[in-house]
Parts: sequence; structure tokens; C-alpha cells
Amino acid sequence: MTDVIIVIGDRMGKGQKVAAGIDSVPGCRAIVVPGMAADMKLGDVMHKENADLGISFCGSGGAGALTAKNKYGYSERHGMRSAEEGETAIADGCKVLGFGFMDTEELGKRIANAYLKKYPRSSS
Repeated sequence: MTDVIIVIGDRMGKGQKVAAGIDSVPGCRAIVVPGMAADMKLGDVMHKENADLGISFCGSGGAGALTAKNKYGYSERHGMRSAEEGETAIADGCKVLGFGFMDTEELGKRIANAYLKKYPRSSS
């Protein structure tokens, strides 16, 4: 079974808490893009790592999400402010999620579990 890879790009260089939440879910692995303005590199890292999902954090999450969409064609939704909105975006098939600043372990866990619910991985 291959891990679900979720890339995190945060405008302020954060994302470690949401990554810890993702990493706590069996079968999921987070990659945090390092440094300031990491949200703008999100699509590039997703493409390089063949990631399943990306999370952009800034005022609305839109800068990184829209850059990933424009450069690589990833479906996106931004301006989200709750885990529920992220879960709905995954259920709707979005590949890049744009949030305001929400670096919490709970968000990481809920996003990872929502992805696994929509796209179950077999253990073979």
C-alpha cells in the first residue's frame, strides 16, 4: 500500500501542526514546503512528489491554490475557514485546499481521514 501524500505550503513557513495531524493517520504522509511564501511553491512540490493532495495556507489560501491550478491544472477550492469546508471540498473532488491560517493537528487528521474515506487504499 502506498501512502497518501499531502503537501502543505504556508505563507508564513509554518504547517508543522497540520503535518503532525496528517502523519498520525495510518497510510498518510505529510510534506511541509519549507520557508516563507511556501504556499507559492505548493504546486511545484505536489507535481514533483506526485502528491495526492495539497493544502495552501495564507489569508485565504488562494494564492498557492490558484497558482497550483494555473500551472498544473489541479482542481482547487480556497477561502475555507473550517475543517468541514475542507472535508466537503475533498468529497467534491478538489485536489488543492486553500485555508486561512489554521495550522492545527485536528485539521490535518480530518483532511487525511476525509481523503481516505473518498479514496480508500487497499492493503494489497
